[in-house]
Amino acid sequence: MARALRLAARGLFTTDPNPRVGCVVVSDGKIVGEGWHERAGSPHAEVHALQRAGSAAAGATAYVTLEPCSHHGRTPPCADALIASRVGRVVAAMQDPNPQVAGKGLQALRDAGIDVAAGLLEQEALSLNPGFAQRMRLGRPWVRCKLAMSLDGRTAMASGESKWITGPAAREDVHRLRARSSAVMTGIGTVLADDPSLTARLEGHDAGALLQPLRVVLDSSLQLPPGAGLLQQPGETLVVTGVEDPAREAALARPGVSVVTLPLGDDGRPDPRSVLQYLARLEVNEVHLEAGARLSGAMLEAGLVDELVIYMAPHLMGDAARGLFHLPGLDRVAQRIRLEVRDIRAVGDDWRITAAVASQDEAG
Repeated sequence: MARALRLAARGLFTTDPNPRVGCVVVSDGKIVGEGWHERAGSPHAEVHALQRAGSAAAGATAYVTLEPCSHHGRTPPCADALIASRVGRVVAAMQDPNPQVAGKGLQALRDAGIDVAAGLLEQEALSLNPGFAQRMRLGRPWVRCKLAMSLDGRTAMASGESKWITGPAAREDVHRLRARSSAVMTGIGTVLADDPSLTARLEGHDAGALLQPLRVVLDSSLQLPPGAGLLQQPGETLVVTGVEDPAREAALARPGVSVVTLPLGDDGRPDPRSVLQYLARLEVNEVHLEAGARLSGAMLEAGLVDELVIYMAPHLMGDAARGLFHLPGLDRVAQRIRLEVRDIRAVGDDWRITAAVASQDEAG
């Protein structure tokens, strides 16, 4: 199963909106076939592995990182392919959270007389597809909030200058996070201040050929300039606003750019929960949030940030520089937001901290 998980990870940048899945077929203690889901619309991992195994699949054990599908989507059901190959046993790392499957694939295998087990390395399998699982279960994508700060917790000088806080290795690491995401989201303030491209650029991959994440700009009053850099990049851009302004929408009109009007929150900005629900309907699995202190703080305060990835640079920026989050109303120690640190590692000259918001029980 560990081998199947490593194979599944090869599809980290290419399978969206499908989950990343790997499969290994073993007969008499030897691997006779293996494969992974390479791209949405192409054969699934089980099909690749069974094709390589050929007749050796009969009576073998298939290890697959996600329950084999039992429904017709872009491709035929993988459960049917496993049954037709006459494998003797199927071990799945986790049950498919998709309500169309949700145990039906495993049951179809059992009904065909195949020995079935599930749960082996389940957490490792879930970590490959947190967005797909959450979209299926909760109806919203997984949100990863990326931030860069100095050792004294500052993200920009008082003037707004922020390039570059971290070094080249950290910036390259961020591009890998973007590339695995379905969407990169920011606020209009960041666009006006920095004019970012919000593309994924990886060494060895042409930016135009790489599957680019959807660029999402929260722009309550349609201030996005028609000449903004992100509108000139490959891929698609979604502008989320709270006003209907045909003239400004027309100025942004071009292939790959769409504008949607969604409800505004009490602060006059697009309601983040409504935005995520809308993105889920677009089959967005993972959202990579790169924004300023206000939007990042609003998402955190609303309980919509699933993971924080904070790059800490070994320098000081002083008292006047800007902080990580805008979180008004935190006046007492008891109100603090506790984090559960999952990983700390060096990335070049900087440090990357990966954390989740602690549960209320842990915070208490």
